[in-house]
Amino acid sequence: MHKKFDLNPGAHVHFLGICGTAMASVAGLMQSKGYTVTGSDQNVYPPMSTQLAELGIKIKDAYKKENLTPRPDLAIVGNILSPKAEESVELMKQKIPAISMPQAIGEYIIEDRTSLVAAGTHGKTTTTAMLAWIAHVCGKDPGFMVGGIPKNFPRSFQDPKGNIFVIEGDEYETCFLDKGSKFMHYRPHGVVLHQVEIDHIEYFKTFDNMKNAFRKFLELIPDDGRLIYNGECETNRELVATLQLNNAKSFGWQSGDFQIENFQINGVTTTFDITYQGNKEDTACLNVLGDYNVLNATAAYALARAYDWDRSQILEALRSFAGVKRRQEVIGQPNNIVVIDDFAHHPTAVRITIDSIQKRFPNAHVFSIFEPRSATSCRKIFAEPYFNALKQAQTTVLVPPNAFREIALGEELNVPELVARLEDASVDAYCMQEVEELICFVQDRAKPGDVVLIMSNGAFGGIYTKMLNALS
Repeated sequence: MHKKFDLNPGAHVHFLGICGTAMASVAGLMQSKGYTVTGSDQNVYPPMSTQLAELGIKIKDAYKKENLTPRPDLAIVGNILSPKAEESVELMKQKIPAISMPQAIGEYIIEDRTSLVAAGTHGKTTTTAMLAWIAHVCGKDPGFMVGGIPKNFPRSFQDPKGNIFVIEGDEYETCFLDKGSKFMHYRPHGVVLHQVEIDHIEYFKTFDNMKNAFRKFLELIPDDGRLIYNGECETNRELVATLQLNNAKSFGWQSGDFQIENFQINGVTTTFDITYQGNKEDTACLNVLGDYNVLNATAAYALARAYDWDRSQILEALRSFAGVKRRQEVIGQPNNIVVIDDFAHHPTAVRITIDSIQKRFPNAHVFSIFEPRSATSCRKIFAEPYFNALKQAQTTVLVPPNAFREIALGEELNVPELVARLEDASVDAYCMQEVEELICFVQDRAKPGDVVLIMSNGAFGGIYTKMLNALS
């Protein structure tokens, strides 16, 4: 653990890798505290590049040593940075005080506030946004940091005026300065734990290593803290069994302390009953797409109830929750063709997203387009799970794994082979090398009333604007 560096008012804080979803949010939070913020990055794209521009924070090109002139008082280093990068080498050479982004969050932003953390493999971004909005509607004046842009707020972050801080708990590594999982710095008092599945295999190496990281995180919850966990996940049950927590409650579709009943969909509106230990508590209403959001909402409701927040205000917050950009977000309807942007990249998320969209648009033909981009999704370890996720698609189009990932020969995901398996299973499946080729394909085949679902956790070659323009 590195020491905390005392910063004077107006101190110069420089971010290496500032355009990451979390880094951009922390940059905004540090600026809101009165610090002078600069940053560097490369291959930037919205929505974070746009958010930084709106904040007046300029992004310096690449990772050059000149970016550290003038010399900052503190550098915050993102996990995208290699210790061999020119700017990293210069940082060490000049002995500039430097810490990881998660350490900065814990020490300069969360401090001694009540920290509510949403963790797990799926749903943590949306759950964080829901919890932040619930806290706001309940009059808690929360601070928050979301790994996306919540539509109920103008930005992905907010400096706390009250004692509550809501944050997305990412299990991935911090940076080369501070090895370990990010969420170990987040001082959790209340936690939502969604299902834990194998991910980030390039970092954890084994699923046991990943489970150990979650176990250490959960052990940080104090005796008077709260834990709300998905009890339908075997790994979660295994993790919770090792803890000694008085205030741990489970949730799930058909089992757990908090359960979902009378689930009904009417267009984009979903209503459902939330029961607690077999008794109906409330009827909730959501106006965002996605069956999984019902699970997110139940978890957020349960944690808010654990802190005795007003039930009517919790339900009003869920009803008025507007979602998160890039999470099943309808970005346009050119010629009555619905185009949806989603961040799904893990096989489970891809499966749930396709299933949810096809349910929501039962009379439409859905084109499910997927770009393997994350360090794990580009690996063959997910070949079988992706096959199972995509075989339900009406039409699916994939592109080869993102070229910037350095993956050992023989470990990469073979997309043409995956597509061939899907074709053998009678799925209308295609592999296309270029975004432009993919857009022409959809343009030729999509008809009014159809849906184009684009799944990627990156810029995907600017496909979003290009697709909208082509279809219009």
